[in-house]
Amino acid sequence: MAGTDPKARKTVCRNRKARFTYHIEDVVEAGLVLMGAEVKSLRGGRGSLAESYAAPIGGELWIHQFHIPPYEMGGVINVDPVRPRKLLLHRREIEKLIGAISRKGYTLVPLSVYFRDGRAKLELALARGKQQHDKRHDIKKRDQERDMQRAEKGG
Repeated sequence: MAGTDPKARKTVCRNRKARFTYHIEDVVEAGLVLMGAEVKSLRGGRGSLAESYAAPIGGELWIHQFHIPPYEMGGVINVDPVRPRKLLLHRREIEKLIGAISRKGYTLVPLSVYFRDGRAKLELALARGKQQHDKRHDIKKRDQERDMQRAEKGG
């Protein structure tokens, strides 16, 4: 087929508040362990990363509170929509991330879920929480940029 790139990313959902709430230090790509009906629901463009986070359990990384609504045609195959799901990373990456979040103030925040080469992937960020004055500074900067854009268009 002309115009289709097999490496193209089909974004399913995005955590829009993450970049406003956290300073993003590092970003890694992780695979997701999903059941069949969850994959079909994600392929339909459904899912929410709004309150989700990643945490280590037993030397592995798991994503919690990632909501994948039940697939309508799933029947009895559907599982709990907010169950913890295992993240697939190389052992060195897991150890590096677990070491990083053991430091004060760091956490693992999911940024987006997408399909690449037919497999569900999660963009995971090592992040440090912003304080209130940092958020105000970002809002002020965004407003100034918006005003400059309006000035350029208008005059």
